[in-house]
Amino acid sequence: MPLYKTITPNSQTTVKIWKITESYNELFQSVNLKPKSLERVLNMKSEMHQRGFLSVRMLLAEFGYNDVDLHYDKNGKPYLKDGKQISITHSFNFSAVIISDSIVGVDIEKQRDKINIIAHKFVDYEFDYLIENDTNYIKKLTVIWCIKESLYKLFATPGLSFKQHCLVIPFSEEDSETVSWIDYHEKKHCYISHFLEFEGFTCAYVIA
Repeated sequence: MPLYKTITPNSQTTVKIWKITESYNELFQSVNLKPKSLERVLNMKSEMHQRGFLSVRMLLAEFGYNDVDLHYDKNGKPYLKDGKQISITHSFNFSAVIISDSIVGVDIEKQRDKINIIAHKFVDYEFDYLIENDTNYIKKLTVIWCIKESLYKLFATPGLSFKQHCLVIPFSEEDSETVSWIDYHEKKHCYISHFLEFEGFTCAYVIA
């Protein structure tokens, strides 16, 4: 299946989501990879990761870019050669790319009960408003994780902690956005964070 969803939060920003239904071979034959990317994908041990990597290149094509236009800095943050800002994510059979004139971050995660096991590692303030026996508890944890992961990608600063430096203001199941903060080295940064759900997955994105 080609493009699954396109979101345009503003005139300078677009999010595109891909549902990965193609086989590895179908995806591989549909993209042109530079030597470094070819080596990277061939050395991946998981076919799921290979398909995720290749589906991101399919999304780049939807934006009018090729693999040669995408690069990574010393911290692993992706960037485009034309100066546009980009963030990338994939989880199981979904991937997403956000491109903007502003600094951005995006994340997709599958909603799974196992997130409760690691909640103490990325949740602090948010426990004040989370209710563990709430039927939407896992979904809310996943939203919080996705927003914090998006903040982490956007901020791209070594040492930033999900638990210590990122916080997400309370939100309800009906909401599609909330306020989030990065409180790092005595500087506070406020962001409107957007999120949506589809087919048991959560996607969040943050625009600076």
